[in-house]
Amino acid sequence: MSTPTRTLALRVIELACRAPSVLNTQPWRWRVVDDATVDLYADRQRQLQVSDPSGRNLAISCGAALHHGFVAAQAMSLTPTIELMPSPEDRDHLARITLSSGVPTDEARDSLQALETRRTDRRRFTSWPIPDSRLAQLAEAATGWGAHAIPIIDVTTRFRAERLVESAMSAQASDARYAEEQVTWIGRSRVDGIPMAHAAPHAPDLPSIRPNRFASDAEAGSAAEAAARVVDSSDGLVAICSAADDQLAWLRAGEALSAVWLRATREGLSIVPLSQVIEVDETREALHEDVFDGMARPQVLIRVGWLESTRTSLRRTPRRPIAEVLED
Repeated sequence: MSTPTRTLALRVIELACRAPSVLNTQPWRWRVVDDATVDLYADRQRQLQVSDPSGRNLAISCGAALHHGFVAAQAMSLTPTIELMPSPEDRDHLARITLSSGVPTDEARDSLQALETRRTDRRRFTSWPIPDSRLAQLAEAATGWGAHAIPIIDVTTRFRAERLVESAMSAQASDARYAEEQVTWIGRSRVDGIPMAHAAPHAPDLPSIRPNRFASDAEAGSAAEAAARVVDSSDGLVAICSAADDQLAWLRAGEALSAVWLRATREGLSIVPLSQVIEVDETREALHEDVFDGMARPQVLIRVGWLESTRTSLRRTPRRPIAEVLED
């Protein structure tokens, strides 16, 4: 059992910052109020103005960091309590984590190990299919986080979703402003953005950099042909959805995404987010109406698959020093 201290609070923040974020923008700021209280804020200077004008991806990224912090605190014998949007007058004050003494569990320790080993590996998965039952079990990890993970299993529904991914990627590929924004975050620095090695043709490609996330430019065909190959028939496809479509829902979707991702990592599965279909207004609405019959608001689509066991593991993308994300 641990008693909250500033040192432990800073360690919670450090591990929370290992969460995935759109283009590794790390769009968060943190403040240690006292030994037992940590506040999370949005960093709007890191918001992608072209692809994310509403701040959806920013909030999902921060929600993932919030869940990572929750897992880290539990593994350090602390009991974290999360309050979302604690200051109605301050939209950038996203959450407050209150820490109290607790007892670590085996599950918390396993989740912490998954947090430390998690990577976003966009190389092709193996052709070994993901059983529907495995997807359903994976989706259960989102339970209790205010969002739903819905496996897309039906053949017709899946086809519709894949076509919408294709349409979104084609639309973004024709937008010069979008391309310019993406390039800004490639090789940006040693502490954020996507390292050049991850964006090079011979290395894992970033989905939002080129229409085809697997092949080199010389191998890629049209945007539509490339997009059609993004989701292989053996890949699992899961949507993180919510009932509402506001900043609170986006935060919860980020928490659920992190929970599903860490569960997948623990089970030897790999996840790649497909955010483009949500970023384009037309395809997002079509996904809502045509795939989910207007019953759920999709916030992020994810591919699930197996990586080759002999494949060289990726280095973790860089993170800013904790001093850079802390507020006085």
